[in-house]
This record gives sequence, C-alpha cells and structure tokens, in this order.
Amino acid sequence: MTWAPYGPYWRQARRIYLNEIFTPKRLDSFEYIRVEERQTFISQLNSLAGKPFFLKDHLSRFSLCSMTRMVLSNKYFGESTVRVEDLQHLVDQWFLLNGAFNIGDWIPWLSLLDLQGYVKQMKALKRSFDKFHNIVLDDHRAKKNAEKKDMVDVLLQMAQDPTLEVKLTDDCVKGLMQDLLTGGTDSLTAAVQWAFQELLRQPRVIDKAIQELDQETLRLHPLGTMLAPHCAIEDCNVAGYDIEKGTTVLVNVWTIGRDPKYWDRAEEFLPERFLEKDIDMDGHNFSFLPFGSGRRRCPGYSLGLKVIRATLANMLHGFIWKLPQGMNTEGISVEEHYGLTTHPKFPVRVILEPRLSSHLYSPK
Repeated sequence: MTWAPYGPYWRQARRIYLNEIFTPKRLDSFEYIRVEERQTFISQLNSLAGKPFFLKDHLSRFSLCSMTRMVLSNKYFGESTVRVEDLQHLVDQWFLLNGAFNIGDWIPWLSLLDLQGYVKQMKALKRSFDKFHNIVLDDHRAKKNAEKKDMVDVLLQMAQDPTLEVKLTDDCVKGLMQDLLTGGTDSLTAAVQWAFQELLRQPRVIDKAIQELDQETLRLHPLGTMLAPHCAIEDCNVAGYDIEKGTTVLVNVWTIGRDPKYWDRAEEFLPERFLEKDIDMDGHNFSFLPFGSGRRRCPGYSLGLKVIRATLANMLHGFIWKLPQGMNTEGISVEEHYGLTTHPKFPVRVILEPRLSSHLYSPK
C-alpha cells in the first residue's frame, strides 16, 4: 500500500486497514500480546544490568516478536521456518533497499545495467520473503477455523469477499502482510532509540511526561525524513509553484519539524514545549506531521503510539539509565543515518540499573 498509486487498489487497501485491521476493538484484542512481549523484553533488559550494551539490538528483536505475533499469531521462528536473526536481516534489507538511491530510477536508460546491484538484491530478497510468506499463508489456510483471528486471518477472509472492487490475490495479501510487519517493527526501534539517545544527552528531561517525550522525539527525529510519496491529482499552485497533475510530491517532515518559523529553539530537544502547545499527531497541524496527514496518513499510527508510549514508560519506570564509564553527554552523537527510516548513525552504548523489586522483572 505504501508505494501504491492513488486508485481503486489503494483505496481498498486503506479501507481494509482502517475498518478491519486497526479498529480499536481489534487492537484491544492484541493487548495481551503486547503486554507479554513487553514483560519478556523488560526481563531481558534486567539481565543486562551493569553491562554496557547497544539498545537497538534488543529493541529490534522485541518489536519483531511483538509484530509477528499480532500479524501472524505465531512468531514462526524455528529450524523448519526461519530464525529470528534471519527474519530480522530480511526486514533490515527491505528497509535498506527501499531507501537506497538507485541510479536507474533517475536515469532510466541505465536501469538495465543495474550498476549498483540493487535490482539483483531486491529479486533475491523477494524470493526469500516469498518462501516465508508461503509458509505463513499455507499454515493459516490449514487453520482457518481457529478461534482467535490474527491480521493475516482477516486479510485471507477479505480475499474471499466477492464484492471487493479489486480482487485480493495471494500477492496482494503478501504485500499487505509485509506492510504490517515492516511498518510496525522499524518504527518502534527508531523512535525509542532516538528518545534514549536524546535523554542520555539531557538527563534533566527524563522526568518529563511520556506524551511530551514522544512528541518531541518525533518532531526532532521523524521516523522517515520524507513522508510516503504523494501524487498531485489535479493541476495546482502551492506557494507560487505550479504543480502539474500526476507530479510525484515528497513532503520533507524533517525540515518542517526543525523550521524556526514554527518552533522556538528548533534544534534543541525540549519535550516541555508541548506542555504549552495544543498540538496532536493526527495530521491536523501541518507544522508537525510525524505520521502524515489526510488520506495518506499512516493507517497504523494508533498502534504505533500505543506500543511506543508503553515501551518508553516501562523502560523509564523500570530502570535508571546511564552512560558507560569514561563517556560524557558531549560524546553522544545525534548524526542521522538516512534510509526509508532514520536511525542514529552512531548508536550509544548504555548501562541500566533496576529501580524496582526483582520479582517485578520476571515474565508472568
């Protein structure tokens, strides 16, 4: 859906996501999964007390395990399917290749040469994902009468609906399933990683409200520099520029979030700024668009906020966070590594200490 042009298929996919997948009732039905995976994650962090480690490695595994259970019911990790490390590698490759600058996209007559090898890598990645997707779909079809329904079950059920404007083929189901898996994993990892990168630079803000912390993190470090591509559906004029119908439009939310015209001390991490501003993340205020706006707004933003806020709250409540000995706040880099999503170019190693009684860190 992310890369689909506006039309019958895109509208149908959006309706399925909003009306069937991301409804409040369905998201609430997955709450037990988020709680169980979060408890396991916190327990794993507790076992690292006193040892320097990179947060990204553990966040990636946590987000992948959470999303695979919500989307697929089963993590599908094992010798007969795929190792969690291998699936994580496939997801990482997906983000890398989607955000890569491919010369053939800009100079079409060079595309057949595949000078950078990206097309070859994309084809190999598709074969690997296809193998995994086929295992998942075959398993779900064999268990179609299962009592608990996950997101893939919903997609397969919709594929049988004869009234659909555009028939959902297996490839369509795989694509929508892929959007769900990838969209919910890297976004959590990037958002929480950036929050801690900034918190360790400025420990004074750790006591600020979680909601304001989320907003300021996504203002200064949006999950992607650009929103998903838009397309002008008619000739128009924006800020004095004539834009023809059919033009691809890219919205730079990174620049908007740092524009001094709208933000005081725009380059500084100040969660408290949102205590005085009545600004939400629903896309109604065009100076703050972490999830986009209008029809192209991320359909899974409500799930994303639930997971990010709960994860940050548990991590800050459960542990005291420090830098390794010999490192000070000036040594923390906020330089960014650009791709489809934006991560710290130089992740910081952290040390944690438990704040609560030991029994509270054991998975229930």
